[in-house]
Amino acid sequence: MSKSYKTLLTDTHGKHILLVTINRPEAANAFNTQMARELIDLFEDLTLHPKQVRAIVLTGAGERAFCAGGDLKERNGMSNDAWKAQHLFYERMVRAIIGCPIPIVGAINGAAFGGGCELVAAMDFTYVSSTAKFALTEVTLGIIPGAGGTQTLARAVGERRAKEIILSGRVFSAQEAFEWGLANQIFAPKDLLPAALETAKKISANAPIAVRQAKQAIHKGLQMGLMDGLAFEIEAYNRTVPTDDRKEGVAAFNEKRPAHFEGK
Repeated sequence: MSKSYKTLLTDTHGKHILLVTINRPEAANAFNTQMARELIDLFEDLTLHPKQVRAIVLTGAGERAFCAGGDLKERNGMSNDAWKAQHLFYERMVRAIIGCPIPIVGAINGAAFGGGCELVAAMDFTYVSSTAKFALTEVTLGIIPGAGGTQTLARAVGERRAKEIILSGRVFSAQEAFEWGLANQIFAPKDLLPAALETAKKISANAPIAVRQAKQAIHKGLQMGLMDGLAFEIEAYNRTVPTDDRKEGVAAFNEKRPAHFEGK
């Protein structure tokens, strides 16, 4: 990546993996307006110009917090109009992340509260540290989750569990996140990022057009009835048939060699 950001660190691993680190450790990696702007810029750019990136790993700086949610110090004393104007950036941010065609793997290294937990639910899937904790605490502040949480969390853990989490504002553990479907696996803190990068490496070795079409078919298909979802799946499937990658995959299988996909 050629751009540099004030609140984000970006680092490439190999040719096709982008590691994105939320980098406000002095504020427990809480969102401020600048971070929201930068996440929008990064993920919209990746959507429009994916370049060589085939998988993204998203984590937070340090071990104490992945993201503590919205920065309430920045919001202290905001007028209603200023609050709503700022929140438009958070809305765009989560839509840019959810809409990104490149697979996003979370490496949740610490507390993920409020908007941080919403960000966890917005990713394709997540690995979590054994020390990670989660909560959607908005109702304790007089608001509700507004960065997708009422929708994405319910899709991850089910309606009844999402209601329990959001309406109580309770803190829950990495083990509970795993048991309820918000987390895919739990790792010791030192093993978390290597595990996420290893999975990203496996994703990035596969045919990128096929991976993106599969991601889209799963995500959008779940918003449809079964028959409409099946029809959408075939449309996504048919986009892979004329690709050079499909021909390369079949040739590599028959020649008993690793496939080398170019995203064409």
